[in-house]
Order: sequence, then structure tokens, then C-alpha cells
Amino acid sequence: MQRRTFIAALPAAALLPAMAQAQTGTRGTPGAQGAQGPGQGGAPQPATAAEAPLPPVWEAGQDRFIRPDVHAGDRPVGASFASRTAAYGLNGAAGTAHPLATQAGIDILKRGGSAVDAAIAINACLGFLEPTSSGIGGDAYAMIWDPKLKKVVGLAGSGKSPRGLSLETVRARAKNGALPALGALSVSVPGAVDAWWTMHQRYGRLPWAELFQPAIGHAEAGAPVPDIIAYYIRRSLAAFRRPGNGLEEVANALRTYGLADGKGPALGQVFRNSDLARTYRAIAAGGRDAFYQGDLARTVDRYFKRIGGWLRYEDLAAHRSEWIEPNRTDYRGTTVHALGANTQGLATLQMLNILERFDLKGAGFQSALSIHLQAEAKRLAYEDRARYYADPHFAKQPVEWLISKDYAAERAKLIRPDRILTPVYPGQAPSRGDTTYFSCADKDGLMVSMIQSNFRGMGSGLVADGLGFMFQDRGQLFSLKDGHPNIYAPGKRPFQTIIPGFATRGGDPWMSFGVMGGDMQPQGQTQIIVNRVDYGLEIQSAGDSPRWHHEGSSQSMGEDSPGLGATGLLRLESGVPLATRQRLAEIGWTIGDPDGGFGRYECVEHRMDGPTRVYAAASEMRADGCALAY
Repeated sequence: MQRRTFIAALPAAALLPAMAQAQTGTRGTPGAQGAQGPGQGGAPQPATAAEAPLPPVWEAGQDRFIRPDVHAGDRPVGASFASRTAAYGLNGAAGTAHPLATQAGIDILKRGGSAVDAAIAINACLGFLEPTSSGIGGDAYAMIWDPKLKKVVGLAGSGKSPRGLSLETVRARAKNGALPALGALSVSVPGAVDAWWTMHQRYGRLPWAELFQPAIGHAEAGAPVPDIIAYYIRRSLAAFRRPGNGLEEVANALRTYGLADGKGPALGQVFRNSDLARTYRAIAAGGRDAFYQGDLARTVDRYFKRIGGWLRYEDLAAHRSEWIEPNRTDYRGTTVHALGANTQGLATLQMLNILERFDLKGAGFQSALSIHLQAEAKRLAYEDRARYYADPHFAKQPVEWLISKDYAAERAKLIRPDRILTPVYPGQAPSRGDTTYFSCADKDGLMVSMIQSNFRGMGSGLVADGLGFMFQDRGQLFSLKDGHPNIYAPGKRPFQTIIPGFATRGGDPWMSFGVMGGDMQPQGQTQIIVNRVDYGLEIQSAGDSPRWHHEGSSQSMGEDSPGLGATGLLRLESGVPLATRQRLAEIGWTIGDPDGGFGRYECVEHRMDGPTRVYAAASEMRADGCALAY
């Protein structure tokens, strides 16, 4: 019989001391709830409680209702903060940010499709179901476990800036020394459709056209909009309607996403997009050429000419995705893979290399020391990110040096356990945002880790006439500083925040995973690896565990983060122990309230039970999605 506790009619002040005291116990920690570290007897205990607990932040009547000191749970086994058990199956698995997209992927797998077929169907569905984070107006990256090659292969589906847009024009039209978030100036070639096609040519099993049928059906029939997606659509449309925002035209976006009142769907309201369904039908019938060289490309060309933009038919026709070799590092026996190219993937590897120099398990799960060390590793890695990461076709990157163990050892020496490092500078090389992530796997062992995005706030705000999708604003991440490796140039790929994750053990696949959310992505990926490797959490609780998020590092545009001071802002999610918050403040961190920007995680794990392959799939509570396996 399970015990139940009922507390009624007590003021919040009366509950706080008891809540603080509860933080001193073992309940709610991985070790107390039965999670085992690799070869260990359980996770370390959290820090003791603070004498003066942090008061709750009440936002009743607003978008959120927050109690920083409380994280609900009470599961009888495992970590109490885990929202559910991972989904297990023998034949295939998928985790996405929308249940209907997950179901579409599973249906494709059951019909004999490969994991790549499922990934394409999922991404097409998400372009309709989750337009706040994805769509064919954006770019895509993937890491794929190839069971025949027994290795991870990478695909970069990143589009270039328009060839007819010069640096001089960009500088003349820039706002406050940077490319604007909205409007045609920040639009680059969408790479997603060609990425799908390139993957399908190598790994697809089902006919190309079949992969679009689930998305077409949903777009025509409509689908009720879940909570988080409704919130972000309405917030984005409000920004698009704001006077003086730089948008060349807004009518198409409001007509496509705004419904009758132009404000966007509310929770549970049915949303349809017949324009996108027609666009998908054209791509299904004509392949990638329909998008990049056919009537769709000509429509895009006419639209940008009409509004005074720069993207042209020739830019689309010249686009091609690239197969690339992922970079990797070893972290305590786990090989973590990351894409380089023009992404921030190297930051995850740099952070892990630095953290390997410290005993995080001994520091304690959710302790101030553990979070302090991770956040300092982030600050060091992100200064290098701002200094060196760019399109390798335009700027030579010192990749081997950046992810070397020797360099990590040098950087680790800068970190002090009892105080925050300030200021933080990039290392000296030797001479010479909105996103969706999804993961799926098939019965033959093919696994896909894929991420796709229109970038910030749904994208540029621009929707070509009758096409039903928004163009990305990824060009906003170009620098305008002379000499910076990421400086804008025509026909150049901008710095990208989107990064899929993959981890192997002993030469075999282990995890296909990702954490959506702009600058949060390397921070989130690092926390997932630390939670699994150092603290022994299984894949669901590793994602549900309370997170930290540091803001304030130098940016890829060559600028500091404005208004956040020398050390930036360390946001701590609800559920981080009160004593941890207090100690981090004592060390010198400026602690910020939770803001919903802690990323959104999906994962598929591969394991062998004797001769039998077993998949586990996880989808966390911070998104509207789900994970399924069969």
C-alpha cells in the first residue's frame, strides 16, 4: 500500500521550513530512488538545505505557476523527479516533440520503413504540427549510426546566404551593428528538404512520396494545438504585428498561422494549413528538385523580388547538403560524437573534456560544486565558440586543438571550486533560439539523431505567397566585425546553434539524443551525459532532472551578451535544492529565475540483451511530445 500525505489550508510560509528540511534527506535523489551508476551503488546525496529557503515565485494568472523549491514526483522506483518510464521495444523507437509526429514515425517503421524514412516523415509532420520550432524554411543536421559501417556518419543540411547580398548592404541595413531577427536580410537558403532527400538516397526504403502522406493528412484535416506550441505561436505573431519591427510584409504569416483573429491558435484549437499540404504534395511528387529548381523555387524568387529581399532562384538551385565526419571525444569510457562544420557541436566536446578533470560524482548530484564546475566549463568553451566557430569553407578552424585533452587540461586549471572565474577569455590557438529535435531507430539497428530549425521566434516572419511555410532567420548569427571568422559574406553558411547528439560505448551505439534550444544545446547535452555517466540516471530521468542554464557568454556575432555583467546569469530550474542555490550565490554567481529556456530533450537508447536488440525511448516534460517503441 502506498502512503499518501495530505496538507490543506496552510499558508505558504508555514510550508517552507518543512520543504527546506526535506531537502536534507535522500528522498528525490537518484541514489535514494534506486538509480545505479555504472558499476556503482547509487548516486551521491545532494547538498544540505539552506537555513533561509528561497521564497516561491507566484505567477498565478500568468503563463506559469512556479515553486522553485518543489519538484513533484513520488515515483516508487527510480528518480522521483522522472515524469514517466522510458518506452521500451524490440523493433523500433521514436521520440519527438509532438505525439502525432511520434506516431507517424512508428507507423512508417511498422510498414517496413527505415529509421531515415521515419525521420523524414516525423520532420514533415513537425513542420505542420510544431511550426514554432521547425519547417522546410529552415536547416537540418543529422548524425546516423550506420550498422553496416559500424560508425556514426554526419550530414550538414545548412543553407548559404544569398549571393546577391553584399556585406556593404548588410552593414548599411543592420540594426545596432547586427543583422535583425526579422525580415529578408537574415534569410538564408533553406536546407531541410535537400537534407531529407540526401538521407533518403542513401538509407531510404519506402518510396519518397509515401513519407509525406502523414503530414499532408494532418495539414489538411487539422490538429488540436497543444499548450507550449500554442504559446509560442501567439507570442511570435504578436512580435510580427508589432510596428517598426523591420518586416517587409506580415499579411502572409498572419493568414497562415493567425486563424480568424490573427493572434494564433489557443490551447486545443484546431489548426490547419492547406497551403503547406499543397507544397508537400509538390515535393512528394517532384523530389528535392521541386523545391530547389521547380515551380516552388520560382514562387520563392518572385516573392523576395516583390518585397525587396535578396533570396533568388539561383541560390536555391545551387544548394547541396554535405556528408561530414563527426568529431568525437572520450568521456569516462563513453565516446561522445558531435558535428563541427559551422555548428556549435564542438562546445559539447570541449565542456566534457574540461569536466573530465574533475570528480563530479564525488561533488554530488545537484550540488553547488557540480553545477559550478559545469557552468564554468561552459563559460570557457563558449568563449572559444565565439572566437573560432564558423563555416570551415571560409575560415580554418583549429578543431584538433580545441577538442584536445591537453588544451582541456589547461582550461580546467583556470577553474576554482570556491569562486567564480572572471573575466573569461578564449584560448590562444597555435599559429597555422527555436528548434526541434527527434530521434528514431529501426529493427536493423539504423539510428537517426536529427535536429531541424527555423531559428529564433518561428523564423524571419516571412511566408512566400501560398506556400504555407516560414523562412528561417539564421543569417542573424553572422558577425559584422572585420577579421571575425564568422563575418558575413555572400554564399557563406552562418554559424549554427542546432546540433544533434550521439554517444557510443565499446564501438556500439548507445544513445541518439539531443536538447533543443539555441545556446542551451551544448549545455543541455553536457548535462545529459553527466547525468548518465557520472550519476547513473536512466534516459528518462536524465532528461527530467532539474537543469541549469548559463547566459552571458560572448556571441558568435562577436559581441558580448548585453546587460548581464561580467559573469552572466545562472538560471536554475525548479527542483534544484535550496542549499545549492544559496551556495552558488555565495561563490559569486548571479542566480536567475526559471524562464522556460532549459531546452527540450528526446532520446533513443540502444542496448543488447544477449542476442536481442532492445530500444528505450524518452521524451521529456518540457515539450509537448512523447516517445514510443514497439
